[in-house]
Amino acid sequence: MSVERRLRELGLELPPVHPPAASYVNAVRTGNLVYLSGTGPVSADGHVPTGKVGADLTTEEAAAYARIVALNLLAVLRREVGDLDRVKRVVKLLGMVNATPDFVDHSKVINGCSSLLVGVFGEGHARSAVGVGSLPLGMPVEIEAIFEVD
Repeated sequence: MSVERRLRELGLELPPVHPPAASYVNAVRTGNLVYLSGTGPVSADGHVPTGKVGADLTTEEAAAYARIVALNLLAVLRREVGDLDRVKRVVKLLGMVNATPDFVDHSKVINGCSSLLVGVFGEGHARSAVGVGSLPLGMPVEIEAIFEVD
């Protein structure tokens, strides 16, 4: 099934792609791999949520933000390759969670992104989920990704 059709069936609409916040690009393609820069849960209107998971946000709230990140990653990927049907698979995610030192459910947060991508592409991927002391702009989660394309 077409990835673009699957997005429509799931009722998912990709947001606009926002320009990078610093001196980097959103995506780099080398051969059949596309590396996406770390992306946060920026809303369509440019709002960046803030908060530390385990203090200001629950695991479930942070997972919902990670789901928004997945949509932002797909929007960047579509802009880079032109059509998501060119994507062969999700290769790897690195998820970073802005969390308190005692927080231990980083994987549950990043599942918000992984679950959406598995729902769209139909297969799993390699992944790391780590806790960090802070993230740019105070956002609760940032995820970078590698995709294989035709």
